[in-house]
Amino acid sequence: MPRVLVADDDAHLREVVVFALKKAGFEVEEAMDGRGAVAGHGAADLVVLDIVMPEMDGLEACRRIRAQSRVPIVFLSSRDEEFDRVLGLELGADDYLTKPFSPRELVARVRAVLRRA
Repeated sequence: MPRVLVADDDAHLREVVVFALKKAGFEVEEAMDGRGAVAGHGAADLVVLDIVMPEMDGLEACRRIRAQSRVPIVFLSSRDEEFDRVLGLELGADDYLTKPFSPRELVARVRAVLRRA
């Protein structure tokens, strides 16, 4: 069973994402910020990262994770401008989904990224 780390500072949104991923059969760990994502990514098969988080944003967390690992990363962010999506992908994300989002689409994208990994 693949393990997904979900990093987002919004507890309600994290709860929705965790519920959808668990219902789809994934093991899920949670982090409340970028520091937690960097610290916990080693045990994950995939990381779902928000960009706007306290302590360390998702872009910096992505940079640090990429410096240590090839674990797949999916951004889930309210930043929906083309510049933000391109920057996220150029920093090493494997996919980028904007909020508001469909939990079913997120699960489908997580599965697709894991298939390619």
